[in-house]
Amino acid sequence: MALRLCGVEVAPVRAEPDDSAEQVTQALQGEPLQLEEENGNWARIRTAYDYPGWIRTVALGHVRGTVPRTWLPEPRPGAIPVEEARAYVGARYEWGGMSERGIDCSGLVHMAHRRLGRLVPRDAHQQEAAGEPVVESALRPGDLVCFGPPGRVHHIAFWLGEGQVLHATDRAGTGRVLEEPLDNARGDHEIRFVRL
Repeated sequence: MALRLCGVEVAPVRAEPDDSAEQVTQALQGEPLQLEEENGNWARIRTAYDYPGWIRTVALGHVRGTVPRTWLPEPRPGAIPVEEARAYVGARYEWGGMSERGIDCSGLVHMAHRRLGRLVPRDAHQQEAAGEPVVESALRPGDLVCFGPPGRVHHIAFWLGEGQVLHATDRAGTGRVLEEPLDNARGDHEIRFVRL
């Protein structure tokens, strides 16, 4: 497999090699991508966080020499991911989004950690599986609130403390990254808490 870089600011990664297929994530400029196969104007890739999908070949750049380790920021021990997530407050909700132009709930968690030099899984169910369960009385800001049945989490949010969460939501009347009471976000969903 060849190694390539995302050569554009933001590139949709799709479930199938078709512009109308579901956007499963996005690749960001400079991000290394394993090229698995080419099919016309499309390439099947796998991200550095092991996420597969299809990207337009025009969005791929070439690697000259080795991939610089600088595509991820230097790790900042002690930094709090939720503070990085706040940079996205007000960004519109976009399924599969990973940028300030549009982001989804698990993309927000992924990017907050990534901005601190740490790769975490991309999807909410993967993020729950990667975390350690935490009881509500032991929650700290930055822990994660997982919405849905165990193993089938469909939404994830950052715990802020004092009953507040930060998340990207497409709930009617919102459609953006916001801070709000957990009770507003919870609805009828089963919830659990984890720490990454």
